[in-house]
Amino acid sequence: MTLPLSILDLAPIAPGETARESFASSVALAQTAEKSGYRRVWYAEHHNMPSIASSATSVLIGHVAAQTSTIRLGAGGIMLPNHAPLTIAEQFGTLETLFPGRIDLGLGRAPGSDQATMHAMRRDPMSAESFPQDVVELQGYLWGESRIAGVQAVPRASTRVPLYILGSSLFGAQLAAMLGLPYAFASHFSPDALHEAVALYRREFKPADLTGDGVFSEPWVIAGANVVAAENGDDAREQLATTRRSRVRGMISRGAASPEYSDEHIDAFLTTPNGRQLANMMKYSAAGTPTEVAAFLTDFASAADADEVIVAHQSPQIAERLRSVELTADALSLAGAAV
Repeated sequence: MTLPLSILDLAPIAPGETARESFASSVALAQTAEKSGYRRVWYAEHHNMPSIASSATSVLIGHVAAQTSTIRLGAGGIMLPNHAPLTIAEQFGTLETLFPGRIDLGLGRAPGSDQATMHAMRRDPMSAESFPQDVVELQGYLWGESRIAGVQAVPRASTRVPLYILGSSLFGAQLAAMLGLPYAFASHFSPDALHEAVALYRREFKPADLTGDGVFSEPWVIAGANVVAAENGDDAREQLATTRRSRVRGMISRGAASPEYSDEHIDAFLTTPNGRQLANMMKYSAAGTPTEVAAFLTDFASAADADEVIVAHQSPQIAERLRSVELTADALSLAGAAV
């Protein structure tokens, strides 16, 4: 059986690039993924980050969906405490109505931003506390079983939008298991609790008392990993090193990449205790030839007890990312597989 493989598109805005160019790259990436046999492409909600273009996540999903035909597209995820459940139900009901059978909705409770940005968004600092109740309310709107008398989401699609709980801790695993929803673990940047969370989720999973579209009767685990595939393995490893330096540079600069930190500075920092802690965020990463990447992903899925792997292709340039998408799919024989 072919390993189900999906993509998390980080919608990066490269130095010197515009957001419009980033959106064009996201379209090209989704089109390439569609041709190559990937199951889905997801986009994450981030705010006030100059290097990420996916802040208006549902708008980006609609833009890409209009320029693809069959691949599933969705949020990985919408940070629900930033929004009223009814608003998200209306957005994703609209998307599913326009692109039936192709829309996913992953939900997280992190802010996707810093404290100042939370204030600018008028977010209540305590809103994450109501995340479980908000998920249930949202599910009711999307699935035609509103928990609020006299209120419904319009439009509501004729098919149910599948919901996924995202997380990087035991909280999300427990909630997904309790609600009988599939669970996606953000091990591509927060690896430490992966195995414990997946084990807890599978152990405590209770199927929802529902049938039909969007309902999973068995646990379903998606685990995240970083990938760079290239014909030359050394080239792939250097691409990943470039991306890692850029990410660390942005973190220690608290914003856009700063030229005052040279590659040598970053490499030296990565040998320090704080640097090693940041480097550990990309623990689950594969960079090499297609054969090496395919072997890593197969072993990773088995070790993580994952039903599906979602990969962030981390090549710094779009041409390299598209080639990594193709090479990884070919190595895993995705093209032509049932997805």
